[in-house]
Amino acid sequence: MEKFQNGSKGNGLRATVHVSPGEVLYVAEPFAYTVKKQGRGLVCEYCLRATVKLLQCSQCKFAKYCGKECQTKAWLDHKRECKCLKSTKSKFDTDTVRLVGKIVFKMIRKSPCPSEELYSVPELETNFGKISKEYKKEFELFADMLQLYLKEEISDVSQLLSDVNLPELFAKVTCNRFSIVNGEMLAVAVGLYPGMSLLNHSCEPNCKIVFIGRHLHLRAIRKIQAGEELTVTYIDQLMPTVERQNQLKSKYCFECDCRLCQTCDNDERMLSGDRQASEKTKDLVSKVLELQSKKQWGESLALCRAQLERNTGLVPDKNIYQLRILDYAMDACMTLNLPEEALRYGYRTLEPYRYYTSGINASQALQMIKIGPLLGQQGKLLECMSMFQEAYGIMKIFYGREHPMTQNLIKILGC
Repeated sequence: MEKFQNGSKGNGLRATVHVSPGEVLYVAEPFAYTVKKQGRGLVCEYCLRATVKLLQCSQCKFAKYCGKECQTKAWLDHKRECKCLKSTKSKFDTDTVRLVGKIVFKMIRKSPCPSEELYSVPELETNFGKISKEYKKEFELFADMLQLYLKEEISDVSQLLSDVNLPELFAKVTCNRFSIVNGEMLAVAVGLYPGMSLLNHSCEPNCKIVFIGRHLHLRAIRKIQAGEELTVTYIDQLMPTVERQNQLKSKYCFECDCRLCQTCDNDERMLSGDRQASEKTKDLVSKVLELQSKKQWGESLALCRAQLERNTGLVPDKNIYQLRILDYAMDACMTLNLPEEALRYGYRTLEPYRYYTSGINASQALQMIKIGPLLGQQGKLLECMSMFQEAYGIMKIFYGREHPMTQNLIKILGC
């Protein structure tokens, strides 16, 4: 692949040869990364593997590693932030502040980094001139927090990096960072991969980003011709056009002009059914998600059951908000050990997922992986194995055989 100028979109990446589905186009190391709040104490700060017993840094008492080897490898990037964490007792340690702190230390060090082979940190877009005053104030606050966080090591960042505007650096990192997802599909870290920031968005992408530990793998998910632009999706694709456009405009300051956005394909189906009932279901989605984030599974399931009952005959399962509620109801039932009810909801999601994902998609495979064990618990072993087999066919393209979830399927299927 190579970097190229793509008209109004600016920089981009394109294939230089024909690429088949499932091929890995690039493997990138992060310029800098940090474990997110929800991942702390669960994964190693270096390799990001989930480990029951983690070794605590003896100095800051904050960073944790799976063993001495990872701790030693992490020391070059950790030694300066270690003093900051120790002196502030993590008072100013938000995920973003800690990540930008690591970036600042690395920029000061001026050591060559493989992740800047295609694109460097100074070249990254910021969109600072396009963002709202509220966002600018937020980034200014983050910049003040960073100065306080780093003062044990750096009295004034601007003196060491005179060409760096800290609020703009926060805008740059916010716009270009990647959420690092582990083998259990949990977002455990956040990192900056400058070269991969060249990838432009499409609601119908031809590539997918997958993480194996801290390494980013760029995988082709369909046939790509030589000279064709490589694209990924920046957002959840399963939204009506207006919602996708609003999210892209708010977070990334552009409007998508892909085929799906121009034709509004799927919108009629996603919003099908009684309009008023659909709107009420949409309003409920965020409430249920909030309850589940607080682990209030019983309350969330009660809301889902009541809404699904009210929607009978009014809102079909292909309605995107109905599909979300079915998903949340299944998750709640699985957590509350209600396998039969969970399976009923899961079955109802399969046809809509197949339709919206045009035959194969990672979301469809992940749903099958969730439903498979429910079938096994009900003694439907042939159907269970068939579902795992179908999921495996998708996963090996989208995630590769080396991904932990694909490896689990390989063990189950014996292939």
